[in-house]
Amino acid sequence: MTTPRLLLLAHGSRDPRHAATMDALAGRLRALRPGLDARVGYLDHCAPRIPRALEQLAEEGQAPVVAVPMLLARAYHAKTDIPGVLREAAARLPRLTVQQADVLGPSPLLWRALERRLAEAGVRPSADTGIVLASAGSSDASANAAVRATAAAWQRAAGWGGVAVAHASAAPPSVAEAAAALRAQGLRHLAVAPYLLAPGLLPDRIAAQAATAGIPAVAAPIGASPDLAELLLQRYAEALTIRPAALAVGA
Repeated sequence: MTTPRLLLLAHGSRDPRHAATMDALAGRLRALRPGLDARVGYLDHCAPRIPRALEQLAEEGQAPVVAVPMLLARAYHAKTDIPGVLREAAARLPRLTVQQADVLGPSPLLWRALERRLAEAGVRPSADTGIVLASAGSSDASANAAVRATAAAWQRAAGWGGVAVAHASAAPPSVAEAAAALRAQGLRHLAVAPYLLAPGLLPDRIAAQAATAGIPAVAAPIGASPDLAELLLQRYAEALTIRPAALAVGA
């Protein structure tokens, strides 16, 4: 049986560090799973765009494709943009079968990736430490609620003194407001964990807000971590398990 190919559906950014991170992640996946064709397509800013990536896959063979959204929650891109792009591609490329996998979050593997980045910044779980989990933020209230649920579950699992969500855009609270909430709980040791996949505008904004709020410890974004690579392979396997016989766009 031909091994299904894996296409990471990334947002894209004008910041070259974003594409470099996605390329590194695809490379890590290929190293972990020899023989797996793993590559990246972008919604915007970077090449190849998702339609062109699918065209290339169609030109190269008939093996099915599992498309994994590089998204941490189910917001507009996961619910509308990506299914629309995949449906349009299916109409143009009828011989190519594509299964849309689930978004990345929630998953304990993401907590592990966050803890890895915090440890690199010198911060480890403890009852006297508060974490600002700084996400992109969304106009979709359910996506913001999912991040808050992730924060609460991670706090319980890791033993942090508190985990408060902040948003870099779209909706309050800010990093400073989240930090104030943690300090109001009596927590004086604070750190910021960007709940973002790659460097770029929003992580830079979060770091600037952390400095203004007097928080010196700021972790790097999740990046091409082994935990994220493991999660991607998990989402890939889940997509194939759900419909192993008949892949379908938007399933």
